[in-house]
Amino acid sequence: MDMANGLLGRTIRAVVAAGILLALAGCRDGGDGAKDGGAKGGAAAVIAPGRPGEKARTLSPEEAGRRLPDDSPNAADRAYVQHMVDHHRQALTMSALAPARASADGVKRLAERISAAQQPEIGAMEKWLARYPAPSGAPAGHDHGAMPGMATAQQLKELGEANGTDFDRLFLTLMTAHHEGAVKMAGEALAAGNNGAVEEMANEVVATQTAEIHRMRAMG
Repeated sequence: MDMANGLLGRTIRAVVAAGILLALAGCRDGGDGAKDGGAKGGAAAVIAPGRPGEKARTLSPEEAGRRLPDDSPNAADRAYVQHMVDHHRQALTMSALAPARASADGVKRLAERISAAQQPEIGAMEKWLARYPAPSGAPAGHDHGAMPGMATAQQLKELGEANGTDFDRLFLTLMTAHHEGAVKMAGEALAAGNNGAVEEMANEVVATQTAEIHRMRAMG
C-alpha cells in the first residue's frame, strides 16, 4: 500500500469510528424504550452513519463495539517504534554535545528543544513496546544502517571533536539529515501501519521535525 492509500484508509476508519462512538445519552420519552431498534429502558443508543445515500442506523452499545475498526499493531507498527527509539537516542547523543561545543545560541536552544521533545517520546514508545511485545518467533533486533538519516560512527566522532562554528555547521547538517530520515520513517508507518497510537506518534514526528528542518535550514 502506498502512503496516499494508507492515509485515505486511515481517514475512512477514523470517520467510521467517530460516527459509531457518537452516543445519545438520556432516556426516551415516557421510558418506553429506544426507537428504531435502539437500546431499551433508557439505555444510551449509538448512531452508526450509513453508506452514501443510506440512512444512519441506531445500534446497541454492544453492536457498536463489534463494529469498531481493528487497530491491532502490525509488523510495520512494531518496526517503526523499535527503529524510532534508537533514532531518537542518537538525536539525544548529538544534542548533548551542543552546550559545551556550540557557539551559536540558536544551535544550543535547538539542541535543548530536541532533547526536551524526544526524551519523553522515547518513554512513550518504550511503554508501547512493552504493551505490544513482538509475537513469539518474530525476528529479534534490527539493522541500524537501514534507518534513514542516522549518522555514521565517523560522523559522530567528528561532531564530538568539533568546536565553535565548525560544530554548529556539522550539527545542523547531521541533524537536518537525521530529521529528514525520521520524517520518512514516520511517513512509511502512516502508510503501512494499523495502530492508532502509532499513527499519533508518527504524526507528531512529522509535524515537529518538519518545522525543525525548516528552522535548521534557515540557520545554516
